[in-house]
Amino acid sequence: MKDRKIFCLNNISEVGLRNFRPGYELTDTIDEAAGVLVRSADMKNMQFPPELRAIARAGAGVNNIPLERCSEEGIVVFNTPGANANSVKELTIAGLLLAARDIIGGAIWVKDNADDENIGKAAEKAKKAFAGNELTNKKLGVIGLGAIGVQVANTAVDLHMDVLGYDPYLSVDAAWSLSRATHITRNLDDIYAQCDYITIHVPCNDSTKGMIGAEAIAKMKDGVRFLNFARDALVDEKAMGEALESGKVRAYVTDFSNPLSVKMKNAVVLPHLGASTEEAEDNCAVMAVRELQDYLDNGNIRNSVNYPSVDAGICQTVARVAILHRNIPNMLSQITSFFGSNGLNIDNLASKSRGDYEYTLLDITAPMPHDTVERLKEIEGVLRVRRLLYK
Repeated sequence: MKDRKIFCLNNISEVGLRNFRPGYELTDTIDEAAGVLVRSADMKNMQFPPELRAIARAGAGVNNIPLERCSEEGIVVFNTPGANANSVKELTIAGLLLAARDIIGGAIWVKDNADDENIGKAAEKAKKAFAGNELTNKKLGVIGLGAIGVQVANTAVDLHMDVLGYDPYLSVDAAWSLSRATHITRNLDDIYAQCDYITIHVPCNDSTKGMIGAEAIAKMKDGVRFLNFARDALVDEKAMGEALESGKVRAYVTDFSNPLSVKMKNAVVLPHLGASTEEAEDNCAVMAVRELQDYLDNGNIRNSVNYPSVDAGICQTVARVAILHRNIPNMLSQITSFFGSNGLNIDNLASKSRGDYEYTLLDITAPMPHDTVERLKEIEGVLRVRRLLYK
């Protein structure tokens, strides 16, 4: 197979990089790269070279990548859903404990009184100020039952919490993984009205941005404790601050520091530690490398955020053609007609669409003319064509 160069915009785990086959090498410049590996570096204002075919984000969020521009330039963008789920789940459980008991306040008190020779006795008197509640038998609402939400729900069940879950897009795999003890509701208001603790695990998009605002908070139980380890924009910070001041929300634990959250009363604000474990970074890197390599070598797409998933396995014929194109009428017939008119038999074809874009893979049984790629590009609506040779 063809040798390829990969550019890393951030430090990427060596555990992941070792998954590249021989023939792949890292390059110091994006100008030579067929693929890019990135974590948090901002790519929105970057110019992409013509040979760049794919970007793999070692993590879930892709707000740092210009998705629309990548789609138009025929650059497939991958992320790694679920690779850091356990790491975020564990921190969320820690967040539940921080919300239930004033652990941080108690620890700060001890530090502040470190010079007191009688600190043991003083602590016995002071600890009443940091008393809290147990999680057992409390009701937890989990908004979003993806990879992270399911793990949070299952662990909360093991802690003997009464768990209520909400996800209008619950997948079959997630449903199978979810503890039977979790109660599913189709009405988000049920979680607001019933739950002592609420944690949110949904993607941030136009429909979810600011969804936890004044109206939602008003529906919650008095003294609710709210956790956000998903995305800061999901919560209207101004409304949350007011709810904390009034006591409507008793505690707010968030993994996102901003000028509003860091000054809130009864808020525990962490510096985005959710996926900051060695294991999560390794898992994300491994998944990102495998996605990138499978696409560059075989044309297969898994976990793309801007193009549909298409997996045709490993080509068993002379060549494979990968075509990124617009999802418009008559595209597939034009493409297949092109091969037929050139006497090229299609042994296998896979094609799927996603929104405005479509992806087509074709396995060909005979050698193709050298100008195949250029001529396919002449079809209106075709964005990028790649020819992968195997024999």
